[in-house]
Amino acid sequence: MNAQTTAKQTSKMSQIGKTRYMVQVAMLGAAAVVLMFFDIPLPFAPSFYKIDLSEVPVLIGAFAMGPLAGAAIELIKILLNLVMKGSTTAGVGEVANFLIGCAYVMPAAWIYKTQKTKKNAMIGMAVGTVFLAAAGGLLNAFVLLPAYAAAFGMPMDALVGMGSAVNKAITSLPTFVLFAVVPFNIIKGVVVSLVTMLLYKHISRLLKGEAMN
Repeated sequence: MNAQTTAKQTSKMSQIGKTRYMVQVAMLGAAAVVLMFFDIPLPFAPSFYKIDLSEVPVLIGAFAMGPLAGAAIELIKILLNLVMKGSTTAGVGEVANFLIGCAYVMPAAWIYKTQKTKKNAMIGMAVGTVFLAAAGGLLNAFVLLPAYAAAFGMPMDALVGMGSAVNKAITSLPTFVLFAVVPFNIIKGVVVSLVTMLLYKHISRLLKGEAMN
């Protein structure tokens, strides 16, 4: 086997690897969109705040293939959902949701990438949950809630009132964020982290097995 033949085989294997990588990213993105349809509201927040498990495939992909893969899966999830449901905020909400998702997934994946151990995975998900709560709070306060209020032609006080109806601690926008948005995102981060811990080993083996075929 000469050097030219070896180079061709290496190039072919690299191309196959890239194709499988893209297929896996697309499949995980599609799975995330499906999971968005299965959501539940929480009693302390308005009904439009619903928890789903769509970040689980994103985080699994980020752990298995790296932080950038996680961002790509998150983007596919947002774009597919935009195509299927449209946007009521001219894309503003979708951009904010992408950033919130990345705020959770990417720190977790970066930490796990440094040393792929269960302990690092747990630390990464804990840090990701903190980033999720912080980014979710800020983006809801300054982007998402104002965008939704504008989209539906209602004053911010009306949104605050929707929060007050289910949570008496909510009396203003800051308390809305503090007592609804932040707890919502913390619970979401914990739930997604627990489910990911249960599923990751099995799904990552499948992904690696496909890569070795």
